[in-house]
This record gives sequence, C-alpha cells and structure tokens, in this order.
Amino acid sequence: MPAFPEAAREAVGNPTLRANLRHATHTIRDKRARAVAELDDWAALRETGKRIKDRTLRQLDTYLLQLEEAVTAAGGTVHWAADAAEANRIVTELVRATGETEVVKVKSMATQEIGLNEHLAAEGIAAYETDLAELIVQLGDDRPSHILVPAIHRNRGEIRDIFREKMGSWGRPAPEGLSDAPAELAEAARLHLREKFLRAKVGISGANFMVAETGTLVVVESEGNGRMCLTLPETLISVVGVEKVVPTWQDLEVFLQTLPRSSTAERMNPYTSMWTGTTDGDGPGTFHLVLLDNGRTDALADEVGRQALRCIRCSACLNVCPVYERAGGHAYGSVYPGPIGAILTPQLRGTASEVDASLPYASSLCGACYEVCPVAIDIPEVLVHLRGKVAEEGGKGHRLERAAIKASTWVLDHPGVLATGERLASATRKLHPKRLPGPGARQWTESRDLPELPAEPFRDWWRKNRT
Repeated sequence: MPAFPEAAREAVGNPTLRANLRHATHTIRDKRARAVAELDDWAALRETGKRIKDRTLRQLDTYLLQLEEAVTAAGGTVHWAADAAEANRIVTELVRATGETEVVKVKSMATQEIGLNEHLAAEGIAAYETDLAELIVQLGDDRPSHILVPAIHRNRGEIRDIFREKMGSWGRPAPEGLSDAPAELAEAARLHLREKFLRAKVGISGANFMVAETGTLVVVESEGNGRMCLTLPETLISVVGVEKVVPTWQDLEVFLQTLPRSSTAERMNPYTSMWTGTTDGDGPGTFHLVLLDNGRTDALADEVGRQALRCIRCSACLNVCPVYERAGGHAYGSVYPGPIGAILTPQLRGTASEVDASLPYASSLCGACYEVCPVAIDIPEVLVHLRGKVAEEGGKGHRLERAAIKASTWVLDHPGVLATGERLASATRKLHPKRLPGPGARQWTESRDLPELPAEPFRDWWRKNRT
C-alpha cells in the first residue's frame, strides 16, 4: 500500500465512492445521535466504560489467566498466539484435525487482521464469510472499508452485479433476474448461505467480549448469521484479541448498553450470543479459543497509546470523521480504517512501512472522534503522540526537517553569518517566488502568499535609528 495521502488522492477523485460514503456515514451518525440522546446517563456510562477498560488493561495478565482457567473448566481449550503467523498455524492445524476442507465464519476483524482467510486458502481450506457485507466484499474480491459496514463503499447496483457475476462460482448462484431491491439482495444472500450453514462442520468466529469470571464469550450482530455459525458446526474456533476481556458480567452490562447505540443506533443488538465452553447435545461439541497478541502488549506498554486498546469496534469515530468521509477506508491500508485505525494500526504493526508511518497524519485533529467515542479514547492526543514517535524515528520528510533545524541552529549560533544572510535575502527580495517548490510546500502556499521581506534587515534599521 502507498502512503495515506497518495491512496486518499485516488479515492477523493472517485465521485461514486464519495457519494456512497457521504450518504452512509451521515445516515448512521444521525441515527446514533438520536439513540444516544435517549439515555440521560450516557456520559456516566461512557466514563464507566473507560474506567472498566483501563482497570482491565492494568491487570490484563490476571484476567487472561482467570479467563483461561474458566474456559478450560467449561470444556474448552485455550491457545496463545504471539503473532499472526502463530495464530494462523494454530487455526489451520485445528481445522485439519477435523478432516474438513471448508469453514463458515462470522464477521471477525481479528481474523482479517492476521490474514486467516488467505492462509487457509493457501492450505487448501475454503473459508466462507457469512455476514452480508463481508460476503459482498469476499465475492467482489474486495477489501473491507468500514468496521461496522465493510461494504459501505458499494451501492445497491454494484452489489447486484457482484451477486450475479460471482455467486455461482462460490456456491448457489443468484436468482435469475435479480434486481437491486434490498429485499431481493438479502434473499439471494440467505439462499446462498443457508446451504453452507447446514453443511459446515467447522465454524470460526471472533468475539466482542470475553467474561473472565465465567469464561463466557459474547458476539453481538444484527443478521442471525452469527447465531448459525456459533451453534450448527461441530467444532467452533474463536480468534480473539487479548484486549477483549472484561472482568465480570456486571462490567459486560455497561458495554451491552453503549455498543449497540454507538454502532448500529439500536437500543440492543437483535442477536446477542453467549457461550461458555461446551455442553453435551447443545451446540458445538469442541470449542477452541485462540488468544491473539499480535502487537497488543507492545501497545499496552505505551502509556499514551494504550488507550486505543479500549476500543469496542463501534465505528462511531469513522462516521463523524471528515477525512474518512472523503477518503474512504481503503486508503488506510488496514482492516482498521478511520480515526481508530490511524492510532491502532501503527501500534500493532509499527511505523516501518510508508503507509503505517503516514497514518498518524491522516487527521485534521478536529476532535469529533473523541466526542463520540463510547469509551472516551482521546484519539487526537494519541495521534499527536504517534506523530512525535514517527518524527523521532526519522522517516521520509523528517530527515530533511531535522537537517533544516540543525542548519538553522548553527546559523543562529553565529550572528555574523545570520546578519550576512539577512542582508543577502533583502537585496534579492524582488527575485523571491510567491510559491514554494516541492509537493508539500506548494500545497501550503497555493492559498497563502509568502511574506515579503523588508528593504533592509531589522538589525541594520536598528543600528541607524536607535539614537
């Protein structure tokens, strides 16, 4: 992926994409505002959620061990994955042990983060996405562009064309004469997925929350596909980031109020699925939990940046961000787009690549993201903090800045050189350009004239007039 400004330039020039994003983000955020306004204690819930997350992160090792003990006692098996490669290897081995060559998936950002689908495909295992938007992305050989609505960049006509052209190669084809009516598109997806639900022996999920005291996992969703994936297969494998743990059911109650209102603008999620280990004759007979680090403990070590781990993936910050609304999610080069992605991705992946080093700058620092965050992540604060780290590492552009500062320091330490430079600048002032050269400087001076230098330096003027 190129750096964010380069990728965003292409997206901004796509009028269809911008229209899709503007319509969707404005609709979602307006509904969210009405849903949140119904609660008189929203500010208190927000602060409580923040404190619960901070307390959990401070004692993360304790709660993870408690979770492992509870899951094991309930009949599940816990695996620890330090990075993406280890998580992919564990999941692949677990699927192979069942003898199956296909799995069904409920939407999971953790598995997207580690590239699980691609890894399974390379090992001869087909992974079928069952969330409607994720299905659209998969059939279209596309990438998600939004946390909550991965196909937000597609309109109904584009979705109809994808279903017509691609469904048959993945399973049951789209009905003849399929239109772009939402009900028909949903019915085509239901028929396509139903045979996969009934056939699959292995399900793969993520989780919105894990309750340490009982070893219970929680998935909230709106379509019912999650319920099918979590109950019909014989084996269930859940890949979950370590930060998703909460200590108690009482803590969970707070987030079951804030997440649905802040994400889908609903008072509660249509489907809230909870499971604890295994139960004979009810649901999967085998349950595996893969706890994923993949850079999270590195983020935890950063006292400013660690607040990104509070995120409950509601996507409210994306829907109010003026940069995301115009650039879309693909420009971020990550499964985590928008403001939260701009602070989370550089901490999980580092800032060695051009795109990751550019993400902390993908913001106007307007603060709208902080205002809507249900766990009060101060995203502008983290963005500025990460910009400082990128500058310290001396990435592209910052080396020139350092050299310029070093040269300026030397000049200011030598008054004679400074005075000569000032006189030379004043003597040649009629030759100075109105615009600076170079891409970044040119953009800055397109709407700003460079200040005109005086006919003589202040030092010379002072020497003449001080008496």
